[in-house]
Amino acid sequence: MQLLTPQAWALFIKDHSEAHILQTRPWGELKSAFGWKPCYLQQDNLGALVLFRRLPLGLSVGYIPRGPVGRGDWANLWPELDDLCRKERAVFLRVEPNVWEPVPEDFTDRLLPGFIESDQTVQPPRTVLIDIQGSDDEILMAMKSKTRYNIRLAQRKDVTVRPSDDVALFHRMMLTTGERDTFGIHSLAYYQRAYECFAPLGACTLLIAAYQGRPLAGLMAFAQGDTAWYFYGASTDEERNRMPTYLLQWEAIQWAKQKGCTVYDLWGVPDHSESELEETFLDRSDGLWGVYRFKRGFGGQLHRTIGTWDRVYQPLAYKLYQMWTGRRQQPAGA
Repeated sequence: MQLLTPQAWALFIKDHSEAHILQTRPWGELKSAFGWKPCYLQQDNLGALVLFRRLPLGLSVGYIPRGPVGRGDWANLWPELDDLCRKERAVFLRVEPNVWEPVPEDFTDRLLPGFIESDQTVQPPRTVLIDIQGSDDEILMAMKSKTRYNIRLAQRKDVTVRPSDDVALFHRMMLTTGERDTFGIHSLAYYQRAYECFAPLGACTLLIAAYQGRPLAGLMAFAQGDTAWYFYGASTDEERNRMPTYLLQWEAIQWAKQKGCTVYDLWGVPDHSESELEETFLDRSDGLWGVYRFKRGFGGQLHRTIGTWDRVYQPLAYKLYQMWTGRRQQPAGA
């Protein structure tokens, strides 16, 4: 196995269009500005972006977001990663594979030997994926009628959507949204760096919906390979009857199609079965419940990854880390 330069890793990802955007070089650059050390590793046709974050006493934690990347037997990768993690004095290595349920019964035993499943997820394991390969009419007809109506209502009520580079404006709307819907958000510096890492590559767009020049809502979407992701969205408390967030999503889907994407990932809904989501969403509005009612209307399908898996090197420190992180509010992924 070899440690790659960021440039060499970008070439590796270029040959693996199925790679998740959280495994790309710009993501490593983003996280490096906020306390993480990115390491890019390759073994034959397998590779992984591993992020290390320092802890007190010279310890660290390792994290592979939506990886590894490539084809091959993951079991051959872990001994090499163990050596790296021990060199970095990692308490544990956390892996959130980009693999959808259901998987064969022996999948985790075969490909994640020595790992334990964790309920302390970093990225939301359950999401809604929209197939955007069809025509605009076909995509719209797959949506719930109320969502189609709200998209057209926003257009009739003179809501406009335009690309923007005003990340500070977007962050102000995020503050409003986080307070209203009771979930954690990132700092202005984080959103700014994310935009600066991806937008020059054409892999990110910031869209702002406005009415008579007044900004009402915004979103940041990202693209890699055949998939686009709606990571961050915000809205003010003004003119909500004009349904600006619905038109924003429609314009983001148009951007994703222009990038050649075939899937639009709405990124994050409560981690419950479809039957429980449908029975409960009208009664709850906290956290990700507050957006499920919105996202379900766009006609996608619920999918769940195989979740979060930890490879523990220092059991006592691992237990202390779990207790500490369990008390902290975390942003909703990414």
